[in-house]
Amino acid sequence: MSNQTVLVLDFGGQYKELIARRVRECSVYSVIKPGTLSADEILHIAPIGIIFTGGPNSVYEEGAPRCDPKLFALGIPILGICYGAQLMAHSFGGSVGPHRTKEFGRTRVFLDTSSPLFQNLPDEIMGLMSHNDQVLKLPDGFSSIANTKNCPNAAIANPDRKLYAVQFHPEVETTDCGTQVIRNFLYEICGAAGDYTMEDYLKQQIALVREKVGSDRVLLALSGGVDSAVCAALLSQAIPGQLTCIFVDHGLMRKNEGDEIEAVFSKRDLKFVRVNAGDRFLSALKGVSDPEQKRKIIGKEFVAVFDDEAQAQGKIKYLAQGTIYPDVIESGAINSANIKSHHNVGGLPEKMSFSGIIEPLRGLFKDEVRVLGKQLGLPSQIVNRQPFPGPGLAIRIIGEVTEEKLAILREADAIFRAEVERLRVKPHQYFAVLTNVRSVGVMGDFRTYDYTVALRAVNTSDFMTCSYAKLPHTLLERAAARIVNEVPSVNRVVFDITGKPPATIEWE
Repeated sequence: MSNQTVLVLDFGGQYKELIARRVRECSVYSVIKPGTLSADEILHIAPIGIIFTGGPNSVYEEGAPRCDPKLFALGIPILGICYGAQLMAHSFGGSVGPHRTKEFGRTRVFLDTSSPLFQNLPDEIMGLMSHNDQVLKLPDGFSSIANTKNCPNAAIANPDRKLYAVQFHPEVETTDCGTQVIRNFLYEICGAAGDYTMEDYLKQQIALVREKVGSDRVLLALSGGVDSAVCAALLSQAIPGQLTCIFVDHGLMRKNEGDEIEAVFSKRDLKFVRVNAGDRFLSALKGVSDPEQKRKIIGKEFVAVFDDEAQAQGKIKYLAQGTIYPDVIESGAINSANIKSHHNVGGLPEKMSFSGIIEPLRGLFKDEVRVLGKQLGLPSQIVNRQPFPGPGLAIRIIGEVTEEKLAILREADAIFRAEVERLRVKPHQYFAVLTNVRSVGVMGDFRTYDYTVALRAVNTSDFMTCSYAKLPHTLLERAAARIVNEVPSVNRVVFDITGKPPATIEWE
C-alpha cells in the first residue's frame, strides 16, 4: 500500500485487531506487527504514528514484553494503550506497579481537554478500564492529562516528544468517544491526511492483479462466503474472462444457498463451475458423529473434489484465495500467537502445480471486505451473509449427518432467520441447530417422539467472545410455533442463552 500507515505494535493484547480497525475507520491505513519489531524495521515501514497495544503482563516483571528502546528516538508519535501506557512510562524511568484498588469495567474518566489527544471531547467520559497495575510515578517530561477516582495517571503525555498514553481502552465500544480519541491522535498529533479509502484500495488491487497475472488464467475455490465472493467479484473486474470459479456444493449448505450463489456469479465475466457433490460428502460422513472427525472428513473430501475439477480445467497458472487480514494474524504469519490455523494461509497446495497465489483481500478486515463487496455490486444476501462454517450444516447437526436431518435443519433454520430478519436491529449471528435429543410431545390427539431444535443468536464485536442476544419473547414464540407446525419431525424448540466463554458460538 502506498498510503500513510500507522503501525500497531502487539504486546499480547486481545484488542489489537480492534485498534487497527478503528484506525482504518478514521481513513488511515494500519498494520499489526509484533512488539519486538526493531527500529530499523520500523523505519522501513515509515509509519506516521505508532500505537502500543495492551497486554496481560506486568511491565516490571522479568521477561515482560519490551520494545526496541531506539524507536523512541525516531521522532514518530506514539500512543500507548493500557500495558502500552505502562511500557512507555517504564521505558522513560517512571514507576509502574500494582495498586491497592483495581479497576475493571466502565469507569468515569476526567479529561484535560486542553491536550490535543482529548480535543473536542467532554470533560468526563465513561471509559473501559481493565488493569491491576498503573503508572505510580510519572517519568521526567511527562504530565497527567486524565484521571479517575482511583487512577491519578489515567492518561499521560510528553508533548515535546509526541508521546501519549492512556490507561483505558479507547478502541472498544464501551468507551465513550473512544474513536474520537484515536482520531485526535491520528489527525492532531500524527498529521494524518486521511488517504485510505476502499475506493483507493480497489484501484490499487486491480492494478496489482493485472500487473501480476497478465494474460494468464486464475482459479478460485468459491464457497459463497463473503471473502471468496468479494475476491471473485474483484478478480472478474480486474481480469475479465480469465477467472475460473469452482463452487463445490457439498450438500451441507443452507436453504436455496447453492442456487443463490450460482445465480449471482453465473452472470459475472468469469467461468463458473458448480460441482454437485452432496452424495459424495454424505457417503463419506455415514456413521460419523464426532465433530472433529466430521470436520476432517469434509475438509479432505473438499480438497479432493476441488483437485479433481481443477485438473479438468487444464493448465491454470495462478490460484486465488479469499484470505483476509485476521486469517494472517491468527495463523501466526506476522509472528503473532497462533490462535488457529487457516487452510488458506501458509503457501501453495503441495499437490497443485500453480506458479503463485493471488490474494487481493489479504490486507482487509471483514467489515472492510463487506464495504468492498457493496462497491463491486454484489447483492445484499451475499455481502451481508451470515457467518457460516466451512463444514456447513454438518456441525449444526449433533450426531450423524443424514439427508433427513439436513432437510429438517434447512427448514427450521430458514424460518428462524426469516423471523429474526424482521427486526430493525439484528443480532450479529443467528441460526438453528438440530440436536440429537428426541422427546415426547403431543400434536392433536397423537403422541409424538421427535427432535428438538435449538435456536442461537449472539452479539459480538470480534467473535472471540459473545453474549446471547436478548430476542423478544414474541419473536421466539412465533419462530417456535412456525417450526413445530411447518417442519416435520420437530416437536420442541429451545433457545440457547449461553455466552462465549464458557460455550462457543457454534455447537460443534
